[in-house]
Amino acid sequence: MSKSATLLIIAGLFLSGGVFSFWKQKQSKGVIAVLAIGAVLCLSAGLMRL
Repeated sequence: MSKSATLLIIAGLFLSGGVFSFWKQKQSKGVIAVLAIGAVLCLSAGLMRL
């Protein structure tokens, strides 16, 4: 497992936590959508690098 894959997966999980937190706080849907897209991209890039 390379360092870049690990960092991308950790970043994706961090952003996913942000999405969940912002959803619970009822933040704007645009911010949640941008965070969710970033989380999905980070997680998928990290998993593809495995």
